[in-house]
Amino acid sequence: MPVITPFRRPPRTADDAPDTPGTPGPAPLEALRSRLAHARARRTRHPRAALVVRRVTTAFSAILVLGALLLPPTLAALEPSRFARIPAEAVVAAVLLLCLPRGPRRAAAALAGAALGALTVLNLLDMGFTEYLGRGFNLVLDWGLLDDARSYVADSVGGAAAAWAAVGAVALAVLLVVLTALAAVRLGELLAAHRERAARGALMAATVWMTCAALSVQTFGVPVATTNASRAAEAQAHRVVDTLRDEAAFAREAEADRFGATPGAELVPDLRGKDVVFAFVESYGRSAIEDPVMAPGVGRTLDARTGALAEAGFHARSGWLTSATYGGSSWLGHSTFLSGLWVDNQQRYRTVTAGDHLTLTKAFAKTGDWDTVGIMPGVRKAWPEADWYGLDTVYDASGLGYRGPRFSWSTMPDQYALEAFQRLEHGRKRARPLMAEVVLTSSHQPWAPVPRMVGWDEVGDGSVYEGIEASGVKASDVITDSARSKEEYGRSIQYSVTSLTQWLERYGTDDTVLVFLGDHQPIARVSGDGASRDVPVSVVARDPKVLDAIDDWHWTEGLKPAHDAPVWRMSSFRDRFLTAYGSTPHPTGAGD
Repeated sequence: MPVITPFRRPPRTADDAPDTPGTPGPAPLEALRSRLAHARARRTRHPRAALVVRRVTTAFSAILVLGALLLPPTLAALEPSRFARIPAEAVVAAVLLLCLPRGPRRAAAALAGAALGALTVLNLLDMGFTEYLGRGFNLVLDWGLLDDARSYVADSVGGAAAAWAAVGAVALAVLLVVLTALAAVRLGELLAAHRERAARGALMAATVWMTCAALSVQTFGVPVATTNASRAAEAQAHRVVDTLRDEAAFAREAEADRFGATPGAELVPDLRGKDVVFAFVESYGRSAIEDPVMAPGVGRTLDARTGALAEAGFHARSGWLTSATYGGSSWLGHSTFLSGLWVDNQQRYRTVTAGDHLTLTKAFAKTGDWDTVGIMPGVRKAWPEADWYGLDTVYDASGLGYRGPRFSWSTMPDQYALEAFQRLEHGRKRARPLMAEVVLTSSHQPWAPVPRMVGWDEVGDGSVYEGIEASGVKASDVITDSARSKEEYGRSIQYSVTSLTQWLERYGTDDTVLVFLGDHQPIARVSGDGASRDVPVSVVARDPKVLDAIDDWHWTEGLKPAHDAPVWRMSSFRDRFLTAYGSTPHPTGAGD
């Protein structure tokens, strides 16, 4: 019989490794086993060090996750007592993770941790926005403002610092999301490794939470049982939904205009022949007049300037307007004041400027009896909104001929901007009177260095300010110091008001009418927590008929409004002004 020799497969070599995609061959598996073996060996050789590392990692993970769950959305609420509470989300998450097998548990923990990290980033943004703008961060509208913030830092303390700050902020956001995801996975694995004890602990925590919630138990004035993270997420969601709903509602509101169809001949007939100037003083808020730190200096300036104007034949009436914005976003205040619409976010601003709603400035242009001009030292790039405002000519930062130094964010001192306005437009002989919108920027944060007044004949091309800027306070010395910021802010308001009223005293005529106001309050660090959104507004003229027309407004005589002077929403000013000076309503849209 033939002998049958059994077939024996030769030993496998590395060249025989399977080439199926995604299937590791022996070499990678051996390498992995080797690394794991080395890791186990290190832990075996240094058990105490390994134990310390594990415990520190676990403690850090627990602190990070619990801190993120309990983090409040405002700096004012950032107190130790806020972190001595039991978050319901932690109890629920622990129960869910204990119920899942290894793979889904890790995936769920990583996803929940990443979501918690993203929520923490939003909470930090809320803190910053509340501190500066008096409101939380809007996921739909506010991303563009982050670039404005970078530009502000660059203008205040330099481009390199702004670049590093931007890189650091992005890195911090990414790091938070990654670390909270890893921390959640770490805690999930710890729960699974001690399943029975973890289950008993979760049950006890749930019992304590429900008891504290039912009895409203508090420590240091805050409830022990909390759903802080859930409420924060819900607030963000509501903010998004409300924003999306508001877009359509505001578009319909903007279509209705009490004076939208009024013929030019019937607009402001009582101001025919007058040069009318609407001037915005950056960050000139109620706090400048009433805060104990700023009020004495600002009050003396307003009293002195009221007296000086009276000697020159000018008289004033002053009241309060509630601005649509706070701490920044000046363009929202400008558009609210001039359009008669409540423009309190970027979406509304885009909607209204894309339409044909009548602005107060455009009303003068529509008559055909005024030349309309904008003096915009803060504008440094294309500004298509000029057409919507009805401005025939706009002088931006590059068009005013300034050759001096910048004063932090402000491109030029207010006194220079006003002297340039006089040279380029107000002082020229013209066939028609002038209507001007002037935006003064020297009182823009960080309020350092603040210019000082020079002789009007010395202003020239601005070179005179070289030494003044160099010897001034540095922005970096003020920007993080609340007390110093208040002092310098008060000085900047005194400078801006003095510049504007001296310009009127020097160049105003019997036919000059000045309306000036603040666009918003300064940031909360200066105006104080819970400060109102009120700003002062004044009408100044030589012609007594101009002020007689607003007698029924019951405003205070002089440049300083009384504490109990009338307070109107800023959006109401346009219609009141047009009515006071003889305009006839012809509604359009929903107001037909």
